[in-house]
Amino acid sequence: MEYRNLGKTGLKVSRLCLGTMQFGWSADEALSHRILSAAYQAGINFLDTADIYSRWVPGNPGGVSEEIIGRWMKAAGIPRQQLVIATKVRGRMGDGPNDEGLSRAHIMQAVEASLRRLQTDYIDLYQTHWPDENTPIEETLRALDDLVRQGKVRYIGASNYQAWELMQALWASDKHNLARYDCLQPHYNLIHRAEFERELAAVCKTYGLGVIPYSPLAGGFLTGKYRRENTTPDSVRAKGLQRVCIEKNFALLDVMDGIAQAHGASVSQVALAWLLADPLITSPIIGPNRLEQLTDNLGALDVRLTDEERERLNQATDWRGE
Repeated sequence: MEYRNLGKTGLKVSRLCLGTMQFGWSADEALSHRILSAAYQAGINFLDTADIYSRWVPGNPGGVSEEIIGRWMKAAGIPRQQLVIATKVRGRMGDGPNDEGLSRAHIMQAVEASLRRLQTDYIDLYQTHWPDENTPIEETLRALDDLVRQGKVRYIGASNYQAWELMQALWASDKHNLARYDCLQPHYNLIHRAEFERELAAVCKTYGLGVIPYSPLAGGFLTGKYRRENTTPDSVRAKGLQRVCIEKNFALLDVMDGIAQAHGASVSQVALAWLLADPLITSPIIGPNRLEQLTDNLGALDVRLTDEERERLNQATDWRGE
């Protein structure tokens, strides 16, 4: 396993990050523990979760993914210092008016709950899950800065921020001498490029932010599972794929098939290799539901795309004329 510094920090993280949104949802606890152990044995030290995972599932109160990680870490006897645990704050975790958002009140309450569920006394990377237009950014950053000074949080990051929101936060940190966002978690993959590449990529490059993209396989589309001749199954997740099942994306799969064959790789490995080849990308977040998927994802680390192959993929998914 290769490790890279997270942005300008000295924190070293594995080149793949294990996302855990599926834990307690599409992967039960026993399977989640097996996936965690297999990932750790393969050298993955970077885990990403959030307090709200998976509160949208009936009967799931949220915090379940964090609890599973905490129990696995204790049961498997994993030394805490060998893991880089990232979690997030912002979503609604209760019925009260202060049970969501990025106010000082909610952050201080939420971090204690996450620490308890994770069975740890510090969080390596604490991320604001998405912006809160009802809270001044200075209030959010000062609360996060206090957590860093207290040792409860080591680094802070942001997810789902627009470029102006990220710049506003970096400016506020600089002006008030507060901890700054060292990492961005954007939605980024071969068929969803414009959101990150239009402006966010330049901000991350200029200011040295780590980039840990989520949904690198576009909800399963970039595994090659869905084809022109296949109708997507009738499920909640599949309904979200309907909008990407268009001819341009099916043509991309044709290109990826050829590249995958040339490397003796899978389509999903080509999708991950495209991200891994970008020096700006620190660690794509994978979300395997099965051990076989984890093994496939890990294989992407051995796929080295040529410049010509990368250019073919870039051309097939070019957004600049849209």
